[in-house]
Amino acid sequence: NPGRTLCAIGYAGAAVDVEKIDVTFRSAKGSELVCQAGAVMNFSEEHALEVISQPEMETVIDLHMGDVSAEAYGCDLTYDYVKINADYRS
Repeated sequence: NPGRTLCAIGYAGAAVDVEKIDVTFRSAKGSELVCQAGAVMNFSEEHALEVISQPEMETVIDLHMGDVSAEAYGCDLTYDYVKINADYRS
């Protein structure tokens, strides 16, 4: 859900220009640009599902604010958390 990713960026409290943010999901199955310039793209949900269903995947967020980068690691979420958050779309 690209909208939830954008929402989480907003909750971070950093000064960003939402109209510049790009979000790409990437794994061994390829990549899928799901948000460009702050707008959710018309993307292939089937391919995005294939990309994010891999044991390891990345959510690449480009704020277009310079050359600095950061990396964060997460882990599998519980079934109930995923189920609750997958019940709707933005």
